[in-house]
Order: sequence, then C-alpha cells, then structure tokens
Amino acid sequence: MNRILFIAPIIAFMALVAIFGIGLTKDPKELPSQLIDRPLPAFALPAIEAGGGFANTAFTGEPALLNIFASWCAACPQEHPVLTRISAEGFAVYGIAWKDKPQDSRDWIARFGNPYKLIAADESGRTAIDLGVTGVPESFITDKHGRVRFKQIGPISPEVWEGTIKPLMLKLRAEA
Repeated sequence: MNRILFIAPIIAFMALVAIFGIGLTKDPKELPSQLIDRPLPAFALPAIEAGGGFANTAFTGEPALLNIFASWCAACPQEHPVLTRISAEGFAVYGIAWKDKPQDSRDWIARFGNPYKLIAADESGRTAIDLGVTGVPESFITDKHGRVRFKQIGPISPEVWEGTIKPLMLKLRAEA
C-alpha cells in the first residue's frame, strides 16, 4: 500500500509532463477555427467612407478572401503587397478595419493602396469577436456559399499565398 502511495504522484507527474510536452510541439498559428465549414456569422458593417460597407451576404457567388486589418497593426504593411497581388490576380478581397477610426483607415489605405473590393469598419470589434479574431491581421477564405473554408492567423506571406491559399481559392473557383 505504501508503495502505491509513493508511485502514484510520480506517475501523475510524468503524465503531466507528457501532456505539456505534446502541447509545446503544436504551432500556435494553427489554432482551429470553429467557423471552418460554417457560414460567416451574420453582420452588416458601415464603410470606412460614405456609400459602402457590406454584410456577410456579400460572400456568395464566388470564393473570396476576408481580411481583418488595422491602421495601427505592425504586420499589416508586410501583408499588404500580397493582398494587392491577390486582388490583381482576379480574386475578390474584402477588408474589415478592426477597432480603427474610419479616418485612420482611410489614411492607411491612401498610403498603402486599396486592394479591397469593399472595406467596412468594425469600430466596436463585435464582428471580429463573432469571427473569433484574436489579433490582426487575420484572413478567412470563403466558398461561393459564404462558408469559411480556411483561416489564416497572421500576415499572408507570398509563400502562404502560393502554397496554401491560392490553390484552395482556385479549387473553390472551379467548384463554383
């Protein structure tokens, strides 16, 4: 009996070490999204400038990329040339300015260029919460039915575009 009382804590400790060890091998950028294979949550956001904005219903008919960005985001300027390239290659790119003042977003777009089909403002951050956004930039790929098929946490690099997102969008376009 005393032997069991001595061995039990050692076994429990080894189990915890194994669990934490496995957890440390995981890539934190590969957080699963609860939205994969589900429709985008319902939202309707105003534009960063008059005469625009969009709702989740805009994501039907063709595959699209929804990019969450902000003028105060340090990584967003690194990603922006890739978004411009994606748009130039004929893919629909929508932007949501997260927790940003519309004037700051307009100034940022004027400085870096506008790859977006439409840009909406999520000043309160409510839509980003519904999307499960943890920081900027984050992007979602939707199919022609507005279902989320992929989530990119962090900036889209040229390698991620060519190796992961573009093949998926081409596949989704062929299914359309």
